[in-house]
Amino acid sequence: MKPYRFGLTRREYIQKMGTGLGVLGMAGIMSGDGVLGADSAPAISDRPLAPKAPHFAPKAKHIIHLFMNGGPSQVDTFDPKPALEKYNGQRPGSADLKTERKTGGLLQSPFKFQKYGEAGIEVSDLFPNVGGMIDDICVIRSMHTNIPNHEPSLLMMNSGETQPTRPAMGSWMLYGLGTENQNLPGFVVLCPGKPVVGPQLWSNSFLPGIFQGTHINNSKMDPKNVIRHINNTQIGRVSQREQLDILKQMNELHLEARGGKSNPLESRIESMEMAFRMQTEAQDVFDLSKETQATRDSYGSGQFADACLASRRLVESGVRMVQVFYGNGQPWDDHGDIKNHAQKAKMVDQPIAALIKDLKQRDLLKDTLIIWGGEFGRTPVAENGNGRDHNHHGFTMWLAGGGVKGGMTYGQSDEFGFAAMENKVHVHDLHATILHLMGLDHEKLTYRYSGRDFRLTDVHGHVVNDILA
Repeated sequence: MKPYRFGLTRREYIQKMGTGLGVLGMAGIMSGDGVLGADSAPAISDRPLAPKAPHFAPKAKHIIHLFMNGGPSQVDTFDPKPALEKYNGQRPGSADLKTERKTGGLLQSPFKFQKYGEAGIEVSDLFPNVGGMIDDICVIRSMHTNIPNHEPSLLMMNSGETQPTRPAMGSWMLYGLGTENQNLPGFVVLCPGKPVVGPQLWSNSFLPGIFQGTHINNSKMDPKNVIRHINNTQIGRVSQREQLDILKQMNELHLEARGGKSNPLESRIESMEMAFRMQTEAQDVFDLSKETQATRDSYGSGQFADACLASRRLVESGVRMVQVFYGNGQPWDDHGDIKNHAQKAKMVDQPIAALIKDLKQRDLLKDTLIIWGGEFGRTPVAENGNGRDHNHHGFTMWLAGGGVKGGMTYGQSDEFGFAAMENKVHVHDLHATILHLMGLDHEKLTYRYSGRDFRLTDVHGHVVNDILA
């Protein structure tokens, strides 16, 4: 049967219909243009975000990634080094490692450490509330990455590659597992502004556009405005549904005329459907006024506190992965004075501890993996007198919930906290471990593009089995 020729092209119709479906659905719609070649993977299903079976039984179902963009200092937070005080101002040979900028002698931490929990793990006085939850936390003190520069390290932490050419980890999660709630995007990114690099950090890259992350500017958590243009002020839902059905028919005819399969076009159709469905539930999930005052008080106030509470509501509603960036730009990048860490830590300490407690009380922590850290650490040697430079040789991250052993440290850095030394964990290893906790084999989660099979960990990565519960 020859397809009927409409008077308007699809592009003209989209321009005229003005559905106001919301920028987050359109992000997925517009991202797929021309990115998939003839040798791409098989076309996605009619419901690409529908839940998919994992490779094996998962320990976690959801991820909340608390990203301290800019790079927090490990020796001032979760990796105490008494030798810094002993050798303060000196530069021993073992502390003469190259980083991005010129640095001086060792700089002792201005913050004090004390032991917390039954495990007796030392935590800086920057994080007394998080310290109180240390028995639920696994602190990895032997992280390392490739480059001491924000852009490539942000890309590495988010996509496993230092260049802006690969899908984000959250996109891989949606591709491999789908998501439990079809009325919300499966990969949500909360940031009051944008981190350095920006949208590439949550990009689908060569994966179908429906798997792209959805950026929410949470500078003001107003449920009616947090997602722009989500409500159509011109026509009602019935008319919107009719318009969408007509457009879907046009797209399907267009698809049939071109062989019946087109990942970018299928992604467009699904993104429009999701945007339509989101009009009610998306506003509800960001309405923090529905929480009790006691819950609101436990998280505290501020943009990061609201984002932590929203992230709990999102995973509770079935969202697969939520990423919470601390702030616009690279706020933890304290080259001038490391004491500035105190102000930022004050904004995150209470809400992070509250998030862990809240998930635990709701029996969600066992299914939710929390990840804390930045793109790299900072040097134990001084920059500009009282600041610290970027450090890719060694830094600290921690995990909680989601099948991870609590109340433990893993790996060690050298005596000054400059480089990972024992049980080193590269970012690829971290990614392999995260995928494993979600029930995915990092070597089997592949996507064929441009003549080869790609994966989040590329040709690297080992699961850190010693931290698994």
